[in-house]
Amino acid sequence: MLNIIYSVIYGIIEGITEWLPISSTGHLILAENFLKFQGISEGFFDMFEVVIQLGAILAVVVLYFKSIWPLKSEKSKHGNKRIVWDKSILNLWGKILVACIPAAIVGLLFDDILNKYLYNSWVVATMLILVGIAFIVIENKKKGKDARCNSIEELTYKDALIIGLFQLIAAIFPGTSRSGATIIGALLIGISRTVAAEYTFFLAIPVMFGASLLKILKFGLSFTGMEIAILLVGMIVAFVVSILVIKFLMNYIKKHDFKVFGWYRIVLGVIVLLLLGVL
Repeated sequence: MLNIIYSVIYGIIEGITEWLPISSTGHLILAENFLKFQGISEGFFDMFEVVIQLGAILAVVVLYFKSIWPLKSEKSKHGNKRIVWDKSILNLWGKILVACIPAAIVGLLFDDILNKYLYNSWVVATMLILVGIAFIVIENKKKGKDARCNSIEELTYKDALIIGLFQLIAAIFPGTSRSGATIIGALLIGISRTVAAEYTFFLAIPVMFGASLLKILKFGLSFTGMEIAILLVGMIVAFVVSILVIKFLMNYIKKHDFKVFGWYRIVLGVIVLLLLGVL
């Protein structure tokens, strides 16, 4: 029962932190120091903290289904309905896949090395602070300036690749925040806050599906009944919480900037360093 309670807590953490630019992986790594599953296979948590993101991804699919599903129904000249490809959405997926290439290459080649040397509380705390500072500095510089790109359709393939390179930073350094890194990259090249947020939602779909598949294959399919229950509960909770958080974030950034998340990151990072005995 305690494992299920922990799974619910992890699901809440994932649902909140996956979409707010404050690092879901960082928070999950920190939470592991206090909420340790009992009686599970070795390496389960390393897989769990990635696969639980599938619940969060499903929330994006549900909320933005019409924006990302390329097959549309339309009437032919004779009045019959037919299924056609929406070229604008296919173009969007092309930009999404281009942005995912850098992180996919690094993930496939260096996943084990990154987990061994960088996935720890020290790196998380450092990146929480550094990216928090970056948010505040960038938002201060952008104050009063108009964005050059105010819709997903206006994004170019060059924009997509640049944002993908920023996403790579998050793939290497836990605590960066995948959404945080991509939003910062988008803001730096003149993308509006709402477009930056929506685009990072869409980017998460292939990235997280790919990362989850990789982790499951490495862990193997020999799950115990308890491990399956933990995974399912975590994903379901992450899905429900993500629905609420995505709606909140999109409403919030229509009137506010991202600086509050920057200050949160800095404070949390300092607290973690204090707990680690660094400061």
